[in-house]
Amino acid sequence: MYLKLARGNVRRSLRDYSVYFATLALAACLLYSFIASGDYLTALDLTPEQRGIYGSMGGVLEGFSVFVVVVFIFLVAYANRFIVRRRKREFGMYALLGMERHGVACVLALEGGIVGAAALAAGILAGVVLSPAFGLIAAFVFDAPWRLLPVFSTDAAVWTVGSFAAITALGSAACVRDVVRRPLIELMSAERAPERMRFASARGARVQLALAVPLLAVVWGSCIFQPMYFVVFIIPMGFAAFGATMLVMRAGAWRLGERARRKPERYWDGLRPFTVRQTEARISSTSAALACVCVLIAAAVCMICAGFAFSVGMRAPGAVVENASSLAPIGYIGIFYGAAFLVTAAAILALQQLSGAADARRAYETLRELGCDRELARASLRQQVRLSFAAPLGCALVHDVFGLILVAFLALVLGSGSFALVVAGTLAFTLALMGAYYRITCRACERLLL
Repeated sequence: MYLKLARGNVRRSLRDYSVYFATLALAACLLYSFIASGDYLTALDLTPEQRGIYGSMGGVLEGFSVFVVVVFIFLVAYANRFIVRRRKREFGMYALLGMERHGVACVLALEGGIVGAAALAAGILAGVVLSPAFGLIAAFVFDAPWRLLPVFSTDAAVWTVGSFAAITALGSAACVRDVVRRPLIELMSAERAPERMRFASARGARVQLALAVPLLAVVWGSCIFQPMYFVVFIIPMGFAAFGATMLVMRAGAWRLGERARRKPERYWDGLRPFTVRQTEARISSTSAALACVCVLIAAAVCMICAGFAFSVGMRAPGAVVENASSLAPIGYIGIFYGAAFLVTAAAILALQQLSGAADARRAYETLRELGCDRELARASLRQQVRLSFAAPLGCALVHDVFGLILVAFLALVLGSGSFALVVAGTLAFTLALMGAYYRITCRACERLLL
């Protein structure tokens, strides 16, 4: 019975699960492709020297793949949180109709298993279909000849299945725990829980900015004046950048509303009051998620630029390292991690916006009851999503100004060439990916609310 109910819920909630499914499938595809990259290279015509470099790279890739799994655990956990928050009232109805808590937990776990298994199969299939493209990237980084050849890696498939099973199990366990421990009245009223503003005052904004400035000064100053110090302490620096960005987000949310209200003739035009209030509430209450997205984007851009600089750029005349292929493993890891971080950031941002849209459903229903024009509501929604995408992306580009100075310094020391072209291409790819996710998120939010 539980399995039949779970299958019916998945079919009925395809819209809710669409972004979730796409996120899981993409995570599975990246996991599979990262491990299978060695098979892509083996299928190519490598020189003995290149095969030796690949042999030394194998252990490095396996070690770094564990960190990729950790990144995707965070992504899946955030996706599961969106699904649970979206459907708490439904689970409360199950309990109200007499279903035991273990039955609700079983249904939720089965739904996660069904979606996870389908996403895993789709991700591995996509990895096999796209294997020539991933092989092209690997061949380009290692400067090896490439030919169109689909590749299936048994070892990568087994590793992906095991890792994905662990990720799905952890995510489902967290969801089950969250639902089971909630009182019935909290589940039934989940959609009515308002978003809370934090530090909504001029004094609070000044305090947050005063805390953020020294943190940013340490991070940015280290990139410019003490680059090796930044590299050694890169993890604490990342946490400092995250904390400072979160404080700036909170202060900026309050500043946005105050600045808009200073001009009453513009503020009271159309749905501007509603748009401003919804935007400042979203940014303030989700500042941690937006700061996480910002840091991930900033790190991704720097890692992709470093990956290309330390692989392709080392083939330029005048490189300090005699064997340019010796840095190819580092370059490949940087490129892959950067792509994984970018996808994770975009997915988190999309899920966060869908979660916010689900919370704002009652507000849009009230607008509709008051006779608000549909196009006005659509324009307000798009503006909210646009600002929520622009805020972390803009902050990430500011961080990258200083981060890329560090990468450029290292590239200069090693004699890497074409760095400006690499940066331009990476930024164009980042903006295109975020633009695509923005359009997808807008359409999903419109289907949910309008």
